[in-house]
Amino acid sequence: MTMDSHSPVTVYVPRDSAARSVGADAVADALRQATAGQDRPVEVVRNGSRGMLWLEPLVEVATPAGRVGYGPVTPSDVESLLAAGLLDGGDHPLRRGVVDELPWLARQKRVTFARIGITDPLSTEDYLRHGGLAGLRCALGLPRAEVIAEVTESGLRGRGGAGFPAGVKWKTVSECSDELKFVCCNADEGDSGTFADRMVMEGDPFMLIEGMTIAAHAVGAREGYVYIRSEYPDAVATMRAAIDIARRNNWLGERILGSDLTFDLHVRVGAGAYICGEETSMLESLEGKRGMVRSKPPIPALEGLFGKPTVVNNVLTLATVPVIMARGAKAYQELGVQRSRGTQVFQLGGNIARGGIVETAFGVTLRELVEDYGGGTLSGRPVRTVQVGGPLGAYLPASMFDLPMDYEAFAEAGAMLGHGGVVVFDDTVDMAAQARFAMEFCSVESCGKCTPCRVGSVRGVEVIDRIVAGEDRDDNLALLEDLCELMTDGSLCAMGGLTPMPVRSAITHFSDDFLARDARTAVRTARTSGARTEDTA
Repeated sequence: MTMDSHSPVTVYVPRDSAARSVGADAVADALRQATAGQDRPVEVVRNGSRGMLWLEPLVEVATPAGRVGYGPVTPSDVESLLAAGLLDGGDHPLRRGVVDELPWLARQKRVTFARIGITDPLSTEDYLRHGGLAGLRCALGLPRAEVIAEVTESGLRGRGGAGFPAGVKWKTVSECSDELKFVCCNADEGDSGTFADRMVMEGDPFMLIEGMTIAAHAVGAREGYVYIRSEYPDAVATMRAAIDIARRNNWLGERILGSDLTFDLHVRVGAGAYICGEETSMLESLEGKRGMVRSKPPIPALEGLFGKPTVVNNVLTLATVPVIMARGAKAYQELGVQRSRGTQVFQLGGNIARGGIVETAFGVTLRELVEDYGGGTLSGRPVRTVQVGGPLGAYLPASMFDLPMDYEAFAEAGAMLGHGGVVVFDDTVDMAAQARFAMEFCSVESCGKCTPCRVGSVRGVEVIDRIVAGEDRDDNLALLEDLCELMTDGSLCAMGGLTPMPVRSAITHFSDDFLARDARTAVRTARTSGARTEDTA
């Protein structure tokens, strides 16, 4: 079914930085130029990304059948797309069909990402039309204790990696008698293979603002900060613009939406330190100090920013709160398994054919994510390992790919879910090099406050180098294990405490890679040649 040749049409081109990095701005400009002056009005809307990053830039056109997608589109494709009837969803080699019906998207359970890729991120009309502010209006009509009870009952846990129950943290802050309290969002998304926080801030910033405002009402805070890593300039610009718009619409400021709540937000930009992903280091940086870990106790909920009670949550955690308040705790709790309730936003990256965002209920297996959604490796070679949870996460072999993605199952397997990053490696990866990288990464990014992390990581690099050089292999492997134990038990925070996790998993599951170089080369040659034989069989 086609539209009348003079009826207006809306075309969507993502403004997400992943899409922009592969030419989305040029595609949008080409579409505007090619359709300018036509009898048929064409509006080009810059939306967030749907998360199918292998199709970016993904151009969508609104049709009576739904939004039809084309991708990946280059500026040189625009002429042929228009000639083929793009504005009516016409056929073309780049046509992907109705986007909502694509199996990759249709199988997901999008809760936090429900609006992202659909709306104009800075349009208040779009936000309200798609359910925006329903959660805040509900929360403002409830006593603070009931809001906290709803968040607690939902089972929402911190999506930043630690998995601590959000409601418990809020309750602790709410019970403090201090007049001044803060809500801080840690958007210092530094883990390798993670980009969901960025996509939320660039694709649905009002949702984060709404979640932080609900938190402020629940705990009695009047001021909040979004701490964004400096490597995210588009997210910084979008959040600042959204906060200005929210102030103008009385979504922030004095007597929000006619209530008694007064709350304002500010954006602060980090200086590039990975350690500021840790909450106390972030607070130090917010106070204008060098990002260094604080000893606990006291916890930030009691003595946080400037020594005042502070809620510190991740972007995904706070952005999910409006949905919980709008739909009710029970609806959210019905998703997931055991103590891992709701959905997780998994981010597929590395050597993978179809990288991007998969939001689904906890309990999906690693195999489903890597093989069904991800399509295996981009190189076409067999998957050898996947690292889940960022640079401090464990390397899991293919034999463990049926592991369900939930906090407890991963903990039992000696791994962690973390922020939901899933990085894929094929059979050419050198796992001794990956273990060395973990220690080297820690040595570079350590804040330097505690000796096990600061010195242990440097010694770890040296010991791994001796192992792969064939020097006293057994003795040095034993020494490396002692070093890992010391770092795990003695470090002040997860930077040093979790660095042994990828090292130990590499040794446990890929011990051949820690042989002396000559022997290791022989084993790898035999392994990869065997894979080639299987491929051609």
